Amino acid sequence: MMTPPAGYRPCVGLALFNPAGLVFIGRRANRSQREHVAPGHEWQMPQGGIDAGERPIEAAYRELREETNVSSASLLAEAPDWLSYDLPRDIGKEAWRGRYRGQSQKWFAFRFDGDESEIDILNPGGGHKPEFDAWRWVPLAQTVDLIIPFKRDVYREVARLFEGVAR
Repeated sequence: MMTPPAGYRPCVGLALFNPAGLVFIGRRANRSQREHVAPGHEWQMPQGGIDAGERPIEAAYRELREETNVSSASLLAEAPDWLSYDLPRDIGKEAWRGRYRGQSQKWFAFRFDGDESEIDILNPGGGHKPEFDAWRWVPLAQTVDLIIPFKRDVYREVARLFEGVAR
């Protein structure tokens, strides 16, 4: 499928792997936003919206820089399809003024080619305000238990699609 399904906000998701095969996750800085966080599930991989006229791969590199400050990364894999999740009904009315029922994401796997000193979640590239207030490397499969529950099926599929990449 070349475009995301109707009714979903088009986004990208990023699995950034270090040389040990672990993936970057960040803890959401604004934990008051219910569409991003549930108690005990504040961690996620970088993700973000696709701007008008932007190709998904361009959005992926931009979001990686805007959320992690990382520019030393090379593409390893791209998910063949868009992966979608619905927001819970009450959250959907609040988020994006009810314009979308959820998000549809094109996922990309990247290899981190830089030094960890390049990662700067508090002063990310492009002058954007920080999305994360902490970060760490974890096994890809572990992300399923750390993400907000309504995104779990997408993370399960990302883990399945990119498990070979992690090795």
